[in-house]
Amino acid sequence: MFPPEPDMCDWARHARRAAQRAVADPSHAAQFQCKGTWFVGLDALDNDPQGRVAGAGPLRGAAVEAIRAVHGWPALHRAQISITYPDYPKPRATETDAAFAYRRDRDAAHVDGVLGLGSPKRRFVREPHSFILGVPLTDAAPQAAPLVVWDGSHRIMRDAFARAFAGRDPATLGDLDVTETYQAARRTAFETCARVVVHGAPGSAYVVHRLALHGVAPWGQGATAAPEGRMIAYFRPPMPGGAAAWVAAG
Repeated sequence: MFPPEPDMCDWARHARRAAQRAVADPSHAAQFQCKGTWFVGLDALDNDPQGRVAGAGPLRGAAVEAIRAVHGWPALHRAQISITYPDYPKPRATETDAAFAYRRDRDAAHVDGVLGLGSPKRRFVREPHSFILGVPLTDAAPQAAPLVVWDGSHRIMRDAFARAFAGRDPATLGDLDVTETYQAARRTAFETCARVVVHGAPGSAYVVHRLALHGVAPWGQGATAAPEGRMIAYFRPPMPGGAAAWVAAG
């Protein structure tokens, strides 16, 4: 966690306005999910590769420098604008009862880049990321559907995926079915890692390890947020070197 800084606060103010425009854009209507309690917001922020949005300069601050020290600073994709509203979660249109129960009771906990594909759903590492950078854009109570992270789970995931990948051609790792590996590691994380609520004011920032198990908690009873909802911008740049580097890097 990194506390608010002037540059990041300025960026967050302008990104909030850009996010409001994205929410009102009819082309993003399908991004409202869970009966309108979640705006998924994938690629919805109109930022450039340095993170600039209208009126604001590039992303700067301690969080950026911490990332740069480990990974360098990549060209950025259009950020996700994840917005939750009171009563999140409601069932998603395509969600089974079991999937909704997991969303409600386990915060839809997941590792980014491990995608569920096919029917029945199987898991594959198809979108490995370098890191997760979150920047809150609105004031919200800590109980207003915060990010939650299982502390230390990245080590469990790293060890499990490293064993699954051992001896395999790095070029084919995206085709390897990791369903059982992922589910077993997830169970271990639930059993052995502390569930930590991550919350910050607008202009603060947090960096989450790319292999960390994380999710979004339900909107707590009586929790409050800005009229726009609990709004967070997320950057998840691709991992250079793909799934092999995703497991092996720092």
